[in-house]
Amino acid sequence: MYRVLTCLAFEHDWILVGLAAAICLTATYAVTDIGWHARQAEGRNRTGWILAAGGAAGFGVWATHFVAMLAYDPGVVLGYDTALTIVSLVIAVATGTAGIALAILRPSLAGTVAGGIVFGGGVAAMHYTGMASVQIPGRLVWSGGHVAASILLGATLAAAAFLVARRRSDIVGRLQGAAMLTLAICSLHFTGMGAITVVPDPAQPMSAAAIPSQTLALGVAGSAFLVLCFALFSTLMSRRSRAARRQSEQMFRILVEGVTDYALYMLTPDGHVANWNEGARRAKGYEAAEIVGRHFSCFYPEADRVAGLPGLALDTAIAQGRFEQEGWRLRKDGSRFWAHVVIDAIRNETGGLVGFAKITRDITDRKSWEDDLRETSRRLDLALSNMSQGLLLFDAEGRLILFNRQLATIFPWATGVCAPGQSFLDVCRLACPDEAMARDLAERHLAVIARGRPETMVETLGEGRIIALAHRPIGDGSWVTTCEDVTERRRSEARIAHLARHDALTGLPNRTSFNEALASALASRMPDEQVAVLGIDLDRFKEINDQRGHAVGDEVLRILAGRLSAALSEREMVARFGGDEFAAVKRFHDPEELNDFLQRLEEALSAPLSVDEAEITPGASIGIALHPEDGATGDQLVNNADLAMYRAKATIGQTVAFYEARMDEQVRERRALTKELWQALASEGFRLHYQVQKAVATGEVTGYEVLLRWTHPERGAISPAEFIPLAESCGAIVPLGEWVLRTACREAASWTVPHRIAVNLSPVQLSHGDLVEMVRSILAETGLVPERLELEITESSIVADKERALEMLRALKALGVTVAIDDFGTGYSSLETLRSFPFDKIKLDRSFMTEVETSPQAKAIIRAILALGRSLEIPVLAEGVETCQQLDLLQREGCDEAQGYLLGRPAAVVEAVTTSMVAPSLVPEAAVSLPERAVA
Repeated sequence: MYRVLTCLAFEHDWILVGLAAAICLTATYAVTDIGWHARQAEGRNRTGWILAAGGAAGFGVWATHFVAMLAYDPGVVLGYDTALTIVSLVIAVATGTAGIALAILRPSLAGTVAGGIVFGGGVAAMHYTGMASVQIPGRLVWSGGHVAASILLGATLAAAAFLVARRRSDIVGRLQGAAMLTLAICSLHFTGMGAITVVPDPAQPMSAAAIPSQTLALGVAGSAFLVLCFALFSTLMSRRSRAARRQSEQMFRILVEGVTDYALYMLTPDGHVANWNEGARRAKGYEAAEIVGRHFSCFYPEADRVAGLPGLALDTAIAQGRFEQEGWRLRKDGSRFWAHVVIDAIRNETGGLVGFAKITRDITDRKSWEDDLRETSRRLDLALSNMSQGLLLFDAEGRLILFNRQLATIFPWATGVCAPGQSFLDVCRLACPDEAMARDLAERHLAVIARGRPETMVETLGEGRIIALAHRPIGDGSWVTTCEDVTERRRSEARIAHLARHDALTGLPNRTSFNEALASALASRMPDEQVAVLGIDLDRFKEINDQRGHAVGDEVLRILAGRLSAALSEREMVARFGGDEFAAVKRFHDPEELNDFLQRLEEALSAPLSVDEAEITPGASIGIALHPEDGATGDQLVNNADLAMYRAKATIGQTVAFYEARMDEQVRERRALTKELWQALASEGFRLHYQVQKAVATGEVTGYEVLLRWTHPERGAISPAEFIPLAESCGAIVPLGEWVLRTACREAASWTVPHRIAVNLSPVQLSHGDLVEMVRSILAETGLVPERLELEITESSIVADKERALEMLRALKALGVTVAIDDFGTGYSSLETLRSFPFDKIKLDRSFMTEVETSPQAKAIIRAILALGRSLEIPVLAEGVETCQQLDLLQREGCDEAQGYLLGRPAAVVEAVTTSMVAPSLVPEAAVSLPERAVA
């Protein structure tokens, strides 16, 4: 010890020693402060802070050592080996970083101590590597005891410094850690210096490459500057961190105090109220000055306080981290409310309890609803017990858990009774004693139940009874099955249905049944298949009625109907329309099939028959119309077949005639309309109309949809449904769409009110490569800001080449325009499309609004789409709103926007519009049309 003090007192310059200590203290404070930031950070940020702390430590320790070396005067000239000097700096930075990283990444006690030892060991390694770089005209004699003591002091004090910094994270803790770490570094250095004895030896020359003290001083100054930079950096980051923390705390305080639906406040560890927010004041009636400092048990009813429930709540929060319960609580005025209470234990970084966060919500209304629900359930149980249908409730495992006594009445032949725990198959065995039939019944119904949607199946079971079994999934895998004996109803319905669809005299299908069969044949026709409609009229039937009476005539009709039915093969049908008029339909691929059918009909209709001992030779005239050549619809085919039949009846010697159509008439008409469309485009014969779009909640105008209109000078108004497909097929849609977009943007840019306009894009336009550039140039040319333009597409526009279409839409959106998906709910309506592209709006197809007042399914779909829009945070606009009832529904369901005749009809005249949504009967129709157009 005496040697260390002697070395420090007589062999060192005290001014430089003080400078070394100042550098060391600055560096160590920077290390502790930056280390604190590293403990708070995560991931790459933490790595950056650790490297910064390691750099501050390494350069600081190295600068401290060599400033102290400059202060050392052994009485001879000193020099320093370049390589070892640099190596000592590398050692200082590397070991400093390693020790700090170990202490931060392994924050346990052992990790912290190990990090301090590594740090102290690194300082020792740097010190003795630096001493090895010293070159003097003599020899250095070392004292082993002092060397060991210096290393032990450095490692021990560094570990203690790391523990001090770990225990306290405030500025005091950082200063204490920095002071302790400075003591560790200085103790190691000066104890190590005391281990040296310089023995002069002129035979030991200094290397010419040795670093002079003056040069070293410059390097040390640079290191000291870096240490100062690290310290400044640390100070700056600490100030920013404190400011950010203060701002965060202030924002949190504002948030908590601004919450009015929940009572949010803190409790001290012993349960006293520490603060109070506005929600707590509203819920419990206390002002902050009245309640802060009081024990929270004052909110409990007397019986709960006596039972010790407040203390149990805090004990539970301490033991489990959270206490959650519902129960009665008291307000200031003594009134009760049913509360949902959550108490969370709040702990500091070391795990110590600092208090509790308490959240209370008044759920009295919900409890009232739940009580009402229980009462309703009780009444429902009574109703189920006395209902006319049998009821069975199965759990998710398919086990019976509930049934009513009406089952015994519906299944009087059952071999046993139902019991809880039975499977669906067990119940089927009771209704079907035959094992094979029971298994088949169970398998078919379980397959239907597995689909997860309500379905009803009708079975004919014991004693010929017809039972309707309705399965309704509940949602958790369980389901309800209701059973109803519909035997008499079905028999009556079958009789009525047969009479409604069949001729009462002959039993043949009637006109209604025939039209349905024809419509089905046309809808399911294959591309290489034809459908023949035959109009049949009996010859001389009036003579039979007049000469032999109506009774004979009716019998003739019955006999001929039987023959015709017997002559039918697959995909053939004959019906009676009335009197002596019949009709037939035949689907065929080969004309020979039609010829065979004709031959069988003629044989059935012309073969002699005997009625009341009278021989009668009937006959018939047949007219034939073919689909698709002679008509696109069933009515056209029937009419044309009748025309052909009349021609056959009028032609002597001819019993069969085919309809002759002017095949090229439609083609010529289409070509003429195409030519006129191009002419209208060249002469600007098209006009734009605008239909208002409004916010459902506020009635404010949100924009207008641009609609294209064509009034032909001779044909009059032509529907877009007719000329738009024509424009797409002939290629006119691209220039036509460009005209629409340019005109709409130019007119919208002139409006005094900056409403948005929505323009439809055709699939052909979307596939056009220049679409994005065209939109960009039109926006620049017209001066319309991109945010006012909304482009509408249908999902069918994307399906053909989805990747390219989505890429095009992204490019359009990058311009600043919004993109809406139109006619959603029809066609594909794939959720994958919504996931693939961030649409700005969903437009609900008008067909749902048309049916919403009469169709529960349409209403359910609307609700589902609105819920989907809310989940994806995409606004939904409903088209086709034409009644107040429809608008009321949209308001109840939370629809964002609406469009339709109720809110404003499409119009070409631009007028001012109010921003309120009112009933159409209160405002003239013109007042909900369009924004004002600027006058040039």
